[in-house]
Amino acid sequence: MKVLIACEESQEVCKAFRDLGHEAFSCDTQECSGGHPKWHIQDDILKHLKDGWDLMIAHPPCTFLSYAGTSVWNKEGRLRKRLDALEFFAKLWEAPIDKICIENPMGCASPTISKYSQIIQPYYFGDTESKRTCLWLKNLPLLKHTKIVKPKIYAYYKRGKKKGKPIYGNDYLKFSEDRGKIRSKTYPGIAKAMAEQWGKLSQK
Repeated sequence: MKVLIACEESQEVCKAFRDLGHEAFSCDTQECSGGHPKWHIQDDILKHLKDGWDLMIAHPPCTFLSYAGTSVWNKEGRLRKRLDALEFFAKLWEAPIDKICIENPMGCASPTISKYSQIIQPYYFGDTESKRTCLWLKNLPLLKHTKIVKPKIYAYYKRGKKKGKPIYGNDYLKFSEDRGKIRSKTYPGIAKAMAEQWGKLSQK
């Protein structure tokens, strides 16, 4: 299959498909950090949606879409940025590609653009981290869990209604300049499952 991994600089998903013999390319405005620049298109993804892909897996930026940002939801300038982010999401969703998956956290893209198809966690696929992720699927089956493991417990709530309950966080909760970039990376188990399950689908 000819596979486009949109908004991906880590090349995690791209490499998973390449490992199985597919013609996969990552595309992002940033340089790739996955070690395979020959498989990376450093450009605006919207310029490459009509290049004859069989499958696109997209990871649009979630900064202004995620409900994690509701505390600053009405901050000056965020409405326009949220609308721009929704428009970008919609262009990916309406791309002239037969099979599409868009991943994002819980946010205003559902149901504004379309209701998400399923929710997955890294620990459904062998990675012990917790990162609740929604998948919007077009002409693709639901991603089947491959290896359910117990997620890591990083701490316990010390106050409030959740006092004493576990916090299933991840290694990237602490603030850093690269937090968003690191947090957006797809976990290996999920990438492998996408390649193994969706890479077997017949081309149209």
